[in-house]
Amino acid sequence: MALHPAGRPEELTETAPYAVRNDSDAVLARSVLSASPSLRLRLGEAAVDLIEAHAVLPDGTVVLAVDAMTRTGGLLVAARGRPGAVRLDVTHLVPVAVRSRVWARVWVLGTARRFDPGILSSCDSDTIAPLLDLPPVALWAVEPGEIGLTRDAGAATLSIAAFRAAQPDPLAADQAADLQHLARWHSDVLARLATLADATLTADSARVVPVAIDADGIVLRAEAPDRHTDVRLPFARRVTSRAGLAEGLRVLLTEAARRGSTNLPRASADAQQPPVATCDRAEGACVIPSA
Repeated sequence: MALHPAGRPEELTETAPYAVRNDSDAVLARSVLSASPSLRLRLGEAAVDLIEAHAVLPDGTVVLAVDAMTRTGGLLVAARGRPGAVRLDVTHLVPVAVRSRVWARVWVLGTARRFDPGILSSCDSDTIAPLLDLPPVALWAVEPGEIGLTRDAGAATLSIAAFRAAQPDPLAADQAADLQHLARWHSDVLARLATLADATLTADSARVVPVAIDADGIVLRAEAPDRHTDVRLPFARRVTSRAGLAEGLRVLLTEAARRGSTNLPRASADAQQPPVATCDRAEGACVIPSA
């Protein structure tokens, strides 16, 4: 998913607290941190955006690559071992052009320590690979002490145990590319999927846009001139792979065909033009089934 560490869009800045209902919040927080190419590191009054310079271990520990000889590195040296002295912020943005693009914000207060390379001897290849992609500078481990999540429903402080136990959503890494591809090349599929939403929500919509895909379903946004409504279409069964995503969408399209709606809403900004007929991905590489 397209994520942005800096800036403070007005969305999701004033929200009321809410109770964590299940571990889905922990999964979202892990997904945001793991899939983001960047984050904002705060050390006291200082803040810096780290680009392609972090990874998340299976237990939720965040590894940062920061040159110890820089000002930021010096601040980390001064902060190491102090609980809550390090704050990490990530903003998760919808990766297609829509209003109110902020989907969620995640913040972590933690304790910074020098990363111990000795732990790699007990790690599998899936854990080691992201660490090898980090810049060749000093590595720091940030152990989470407090974790917060803000979304439309409000703001919550997550259980550390739930956060550590959660794993990123299996579609998180490819979500941005899949949403952008779906929006650009498969407007006919979006139009069919939109018929599964309440007709009163899409009747006045200028367009219907995909804004999220996860293991449990796809979220469409019906945009009217003065408002928007997000509609989740759940998959028949939980998706754990890209092949499963294709099947999940195929089942939804079959249901849309069964309903036989002929009054299709516009599915893109260019809806008055014929939908793109040819997908730009190589044969077999596109997981979006034909409408």
